[in-house]
Amino acid sequence: MNEPRRQRATEAFFGRRKGKHLRDSQRQAMAELLPRIGLDLDTPPPRDLAGLWPVAIDTIRMEIGFGAGEHLLHRVSENPRTGFIGVEPFVNSMGKFLLALQDRNPDNVRVYTDDATRVLDWLPSASLDRIDLLYPDPWPKKRHWKRRFVNPANIERFARVLKPGGSFCFASDIDTYVNWTLQHLIADQRFDWQAQSAADWQTAWAGWPGTRYEAKAIREGRTPAYLSFVRL
Repeated sequence: MNEPRRQRATEAFFGRRKGKHLRDSQRQAMAELLPRIGLDLDTPPPRDLAGLWPVAIDTIRMEIGFGAGEHLLHRVSENPRTGFIGVEPFVNSMGKFLLALQDRNPDNVRVYTDDATRVLDWLPSASLDRIDLLYPDPWPKKRHWKRRFVNPANIERFARVLKPGGSFCFASDIDTYVNWTLQHLIADQRFDWQAQSAADWQTAWAGWPGTRYEAKAIREGRTPAYLSFVRL
């Protein structure tokens, strides 16, 4: 931990970094927007994290692995006074997101194109109001479970960067990953799962726009779960 964070090797919670070639429009969007809204982890974060955005910010949220960005795009437009940090290591997904973002006001979003743990380690303590981890790679084979993003080391990171009263929100259609997440978070006394009935975890959060992964899960007969844990 004494070495510069930018030199730490990725912890490999994701698979491949790139698929087919980007379309010209996606490459152009990345070339134009990344210099404007990409996080620079080689510089320290502002003491008041709201200073990352050029507009007035009341709350700060981070979405880890936003895919093509349907959810993040919706939230950015829905909540102009919320500062969003979106992390997505898959280049093709980042290209799609930035192309869609070009037609919107990106003043309340910042992005990072690599390992989310680097952003979590860079952030000041107690600086986030919410972390979203939505339909992450379930790594279904038992020998790969160690690559799941929900693990003791990352829960420690969540606990450090979330404000008291902040939330860690997790969605998945994979029963083993839902149970895994419940077991890990319930065992940590810094977090409280406040569900009182099945409806609390079967019902999506307010303003939920849905995602393509969710739609596929429902088509294939799987039931999504939506878990919310409050940082005590």
